[in-house]
Amino acid sequence: MSVLIASDLDRTLIYSAAALGLTMPDAEAPRLLCVETYQQKPLSYMTETAARLLERLHGQCVFVPTTTRTREQYRRISLPGGPARYAVCANGGHILFDGESDPDWHARVRRELESCAPLQQVCEHLRRAAGDGEWVLKQRVADELFAYLVVDRARLPEAWVKELAEWAGVCGWTVSLQGRKIYAVPGPLTKSAAVAEVARRTGAARTYAAGDSLLDADLLLGAGHGWMPGHGELADSGWAAAHVTALPERGVAAGERILREMLAVTEPVAQGTRPVRPAPAARSSARPATPQ
Repeated sequence: MSVLIASDLDRTLIYSAAALGLTMPDAEAPRLLCVETYQQKPLSYMTETAARLLERLHGQCVFVPTTTRTREQYRRISLPGGPARYAVCANGGHILFDGESDPDWHARVRRELESCAPLQQVCEHLRRAAGDGEWVLKQRVADELFAYLVVDRARLPEAWVKELAEWAGVCGWTVSLQGRKIYAVPGPLTKSAAVAEVARRTGAARTYAAGDSLLDADLLLGAGHGWMPGHGELADSGWAAAHVTALPERGVAAGERILREMLAVTEPVAQGTRPVRPAPAARSSARPATPQ
């Protein structure tokens, strides 16, 4: 197929109960489909309408789930339309093909990470910087590639993330605050590099992307066109790019709107007609987001 669509998952296509953002009366709320369970409990959802749209999308393009989740966390998700042939996990650290990590790609990523400060050094700094702060709930390492903290946002010191980002930048790492998680990720570990490799392998002529966080910025910038919801780290920071459409919808409604936008550009191609031109971006100048 000539079109590849790479999409972030959490808070872009799928939503936890806390992130649904339902503001209408209960009787008017959309029907939801659970797409992830963890420890026998429902964890993530999309609307039933979004589920039908995603099933249609699978037949129109190379659809590539592109996530910061580890491989284990990604495999908990059961997306409508069946497993994607390709997926990107660990923020680009793994390309999955039919569910298995490509060893050559992972080895290439490992070599590139040698230019950054080692993971152990970053983890030790996170522990020292957080100290005995009660706002830190967990500290985790993901696939031996990057680290993150689970925090109580209400008690997170106001300047802590900014100070961490300044320290990490000197070490060749980036910092991103997403919901209750603070990610520390080495600079060369990017979703865009992995998606570009999938596009090369599949021969995709055009690439589209969607995402909501700072870790999706490079993915959006590397695509021919992209979409971002009205919530999330990028929207909150005022990030923008001329070829990225900033949608007004927030919460689970944004996931449904993003899938409609994706189908608008893929179905005409699949049918051999001219694709619908994406709506212009709401803002026009690209600038990096600054962690708050």
